[in-house]
Amino acid sequence: MRTALLQSSGRPGSVVENLKILDEAAGRAAASGAALLVAPEMFLTGYAIGDEIGRLAEPADGDCADAIAGIATRNGLAVVYGYPERDGEIVHNSAQLISADGTRLANYRKTHLFGGFERDHFTPGEQPVVQAELNGLTVGLMICYDVEFPENVRAHALAGTDLLVVPTANMHPFELVAESMIPVRAFENQLYIAYSNRVGQEGEFEFFGLSTLAGPDGVHRTRAGRTEQLVLADADPAFLAASREANPYLKDRRPGLYGSLG
Repeated sequence: MRTALLQSSGRPGSVVENLKILDEAAGRAAASGAALLVAPEMFLTGYAIGDEIGRLAEPADGDCADAIAGIATRNGLAVVYGYPERDGEIVHNSAQLISADGTRLANYRKTHLFGGFERDHFTPGEQPVVQAELNGLTVGLMICYDVEFPENVRAHALAGTDLLVVPTANMHPFELVAESMIPVRAFENQLYIAYSNRVGQEGEFEFFGLSTLAGPDGVHRTRAGRTEQLVLADADPAFLAASREANPYLKDRRPGLYGSLG
């Protein structure tokens, strides 16, 4: 499945402009044969927008979800995007997958919040594995810091995730995550990882880009630089099956030895 990664911080604070940017990127991605477009963490509103997070937060089935469903159907591809999700009085840092026919397939709430900024504005989610079937692949959702916990990714591998989609807002000096950790996570868990980062300066944060789609062989299929870009690569089910046969990490596990890991 051809997957497009939108590396952009959009226009922080302007939902209208970010929807326009997403629509334009969806058109370019579809023209290049993509079946899935992945936008970064909090792409809908911007990340470093302080108390505007609460004001702009919407339910998972809100007006913006409807707008993005329109983008997906108009361009004929599925879309994953990050946004602040309102659930009553609380707000989650969430990511949602909408299919090419506009159906809301999956909604994930970030389980591991990074730093004081996120803990001040969000409530962590409690469901570590959220999946949906898309074009013959089992797609899992995760957000940024979540992927840095090996237990999280292993839970997805054990649940059968083929392509782990990770909208991201990672910042300097943590380039090691995109450069080294993501391909290692993909290899040790025998799945694809699509890691789509923000880029540029937002308030106190300097997002470094380096978005990537890493394969189960630990090799980057595509790699963005440090500017706004749209990059594409394929998640190949046949290659994944062959790689899992050749690298039987999950089969060779001995869970009885790991009981002390709490």
